[in-house]
Amino acid sequence: MTDTSSDGGGILPLSGRRRRPPATGGRLWTAAAWSAAALVLVGGSGLGHVYFTVNGNLDGVDINQALGTDRPKNIDNGSMDILVLGSDSRSGANAEYGTDEGAARSDTAMVVHVHQGHKKASVVSIPRDTLIERPDCTDGKGTAVPGASRAMFNTAYEVGGPACAVKTVEAMSGIRMDHYIEVDFTGFKNLIDELGGVEITTTRPIDDSKSHLSLPPGTHTLDGEESLGLVRTRKSVGDGSDLGRIQLQQAFIKAFIDQVKDVGVFGNPKRLLDLADAGSKAITPDSELDSVNELLGFARGLSSLGAEDVHMVTMPVRYDPLDPNRVVPVETGAAQVWRALKGDRPIPAAALEDSAGDKGEAAGVVSSQ
Repeated sequence: MTDTSSDGGGILPLSGRRRRPPATGGRLWTAAAWSAAALVLVGGSGLGHVYFTVNGNLDGVDINQALGTDRPKNIDNGSMDILVLGSDSRSGANAEYGTDEGAARSDTAMVVHVHQGHKKASVVSIPRDTLIERPDCTDGKGTAVPGASRAMFNTAYEVGGPACAVKTVEAMSGIRMDHYIEVDFTGFKNLIDELGGVEITTTRPIDDSKSHLSLPPGTHTLDGEESLGLVRTRKSVGDGSDLGRIQLQQAFIKAFIDQVKDVGVFGNPKRLLDLADAGSKAITPDSELDSVNELLGFARGLSSLGAEDVHMVTMPVRYDPLDPNRVVPVETGAAQVWRALKGDRPIPAAALEDSAGDKGEAAGVVSSQ
């Protein structure tokens, strides 16, 4: 599949105080990988300068106010749903990765469903090129944005910002998002460097001129620039589509989670501060996660999750018969996926049987140790 849209690749509202389990301390899982990792490491440190530095870096988005009451029902079943996305904006420090084609778009989107008890999680990647019915939205300035038929999924963020992205996901899934977390290119790269890199294994060579990544088969510790290249790689894996890139991203997330679990910073105040500072600069959270205290409560609720506890899939899609550069949801399979998450159940394998998203050749190209 040949993509004619922007070639960027990204990485990533609490609806009240429902769904907060008791804090479990200690270990960390990052809501779908590279978004909140460094921030939660500040927990338990007692370092006042860390607290104020991180607080000063955070700038939240008030999703609840922007969306109002026209949203899916708030189900109190002990689970939690988070929309994690990254935009392909090339402004500011991101300019080295290309030129904006108008407004920013969300190149990577994941719905992270943390199951009741917070011992397991299911992650559903939504391909950016999926053609959808985009709902009417209101952008960050309060301007009405009309809906559209057969709109690419990532245009929701482009025309209406975070609130429109959340509303679009809620319209697709019928599930209310509890949180929103966004990550940019430069912040992602700096966070990986502060972590000391992420170890992955490639089973086949990767050589992608668009993402500037060249890796022979074998085990590698990727620095921030290389990690960014990996999650942006598309042309040299699978069929060259966004579906292959998603498979690389999912494999990288597994490796990243394992890396964060063993980072061991609590005895090193300077390393702790550097990681917390980098992480807080990497993300834009919703307004109910825009302070250290709120992030700590959020992270401690996820602390028992490891990579082996996370089931990652791509929303069931098929290539659009009218435009081979785009995909459309497999209605039956997608409905099964969203119904399972809404009921806090595991995603059934049958939901993915007719999907192009989980059958690509890129699935085994990268693995974690």
